[in-house]
Amino acid sequence: MYRLLLAFAMLFFSHLLAGQELNCQVTVNDERANTSDRQVFRDMEKAFARFMNDRKWTENNYLPEERIDCSMAITIESMPAVGVFNATVQIQSSRPVYNSSYFSLLLNFADRDWQFEYIESTPLDYGDNIYTSNLTSILAFYAYIIIGLDNDTFSEFGGENQFKKALDIVNLAQQSDRVGWQAFQSNRNRYWLSENLNNQDLRPIRKGLYTYHRLGLDQFEAKPDESRELILGVLKDIQAANRNIPNSILKISFFDTKKSELSKIFEKGNPATRKEAYNLLINLDPTNTESYKSIIGN
Repeated sequence: MYRLLLAFAMLFFSHLLAGQELNCQVTVNDERANTSDRQVFRDMEKAFARFMNDRKWTENNYLPEERIDCSMAITIESMPAVGVFNATVQIQSSRPVYNSSYFSLLLNFADRDWQFEYIESTPLDYGDNIYTSNLTSILAFYAYIIIGLDNDTFSEFGGENQFKKALDIVNLAQQSDRVGWQAFQSNRNRYWLSENLNNQDLRPIRKGLYTYHRLGLDQFEAKPDESRELILGVLKDIQAANRNIPNSILKISFFDTKKSELSKIFEKGNPATRKEAYNLLINLDPTNTESYKSIIGN
C-alpha cells in the first residue's frame, strides 16, 4: 500500500514539474463572417487554446501558477471559401510584478495578416522543423515570441532560444505564398518582429526588458526612485538603438505596450527625472505624446 501511495505521489509531482508554459485565452469575433454555421468558431476557440496550452514548448519546468498569461483576440474579416479564413488578431501577454497584485503587459501586438484553413474537429499538426500549415506556424510563432519575451524579463537575453525558434518558423514559411512572413510585404509583420528580436543592433532594447522589469518594476514598491532611474536608463538605451535602426517594430511594439505604464511610473518622483523622461518619451514615441502629458502635468 505504501509503495502504491509513493508511486502515485511521484506520478502526481512529475506531472506538475512537466507543466506547460502558457495560459492562453482565445476568443473569436465572427460578426463579419458570412456563414450560418457559428459552431465552427466556438470549436476554433477551443482548438487554438488547446494547441497553445497543452503543448510543451521548451525544456523548462513550469508550475501551474507560473504559466504565462496571454490572449489572442481573433476577428474574422472574411471567408473566401468554406474552411478558409482571413482575420486580424490582437496578441497580448503579461507577467506578474513582484510584491504586488499588478500584472505588467509585455506584448500588445496587432497582426493583420492571418490567412488560414480550418475544418472543425481536424487535428492541428505541427513540427518545429517542417512547414505543415500556415495556421500552426502562426500559432507556434507567437507561442515562442510570448515565452521568449517573458524569459527576457527574468534574465538578460533569457529568451534567446525561443526567438531563434521563431526565426526558424519564419524561414520555413518563406516557401509559402502567405502574407506576414516576407520582408517586403510590410515593416510591421511577423518577419520584422522576429528579425528585430534577433538583430544585434537592437539588443539594447532586449537587455532593457530585463532591467525594466526585474530591476525596475519588481523593486518599485521598495525603491520607487531608484526604479525610476533604472527605467529612465532603459529609455536612453532605446534611444541609442533607435539611432542605429530608426522606428523598428521592436521599438514601436515596446511603446504600444508600455505607454500607459510609463505614464504612471513617471507621474511621481523627482521633477528633473520626470522632465527628462517626458522629453525622451515624446521623442521616441511622438504619436502617443498625449498619453505622456500627465508626467509633467502633476
